[in-house]
Amino acid sequence: MLALFARITLVAALLVLPGCGIPTASDLDGAEPAALVVRVVDGDTIQVRLSGKEVTVRYIGINTPESVDPRRPAERFGKEAADRNRQLVQGKLVQLERDVSETDRFGRLLRYVWLDGTLVNAVLVQEGYARAVSYPPDVKYQERLREAERYARASKRGLWGAE
Repeated sequence: MLALFARITLVAALLVLPGCGIPTASDLDGAEPAALVVRVVDGDTIQVRLSGKEVTVRYIGINTPESVDPRRPAERFGKEAADRNRQLVQGKLVQLERDVSETDRFGRLLRYVWLDGTLVNAVLVQEGYARAVSYPPDVKYQERLREAERYARASKRGLWGAE
């Protein structure tokens, strides 16, 4: 009974306390023009049409299991993470928010991805499809992403569920 109470308390804290849970649009600053998601590459990478060009965007602060690397088989929960990302953003207009870095070593834009006022990066973590991973200097929402991961772990969601 105590364990159930602890879980309910954790969920309430994530959803209610300021600075906890999934960031909302009020946290968004320095956003770029809306971008249309034209293709979901995998759980943490999308292609968007931004200002008339198609560009690849890598979500900041998260990492999902690999699902498209031709050199090896898909990792556990990789396909599910890609499918969930597709359900969330495919064909939709999203807002992109830059942190410090512009691109990664592969030339992909590094961005937080917002949909209807909700940070998609955090949704994927909270639902157990992604891990919160810190890549300094891009750490604006890192503590919130870690809190979302703690929730997913405590709830045994996705990656932290039964094998």
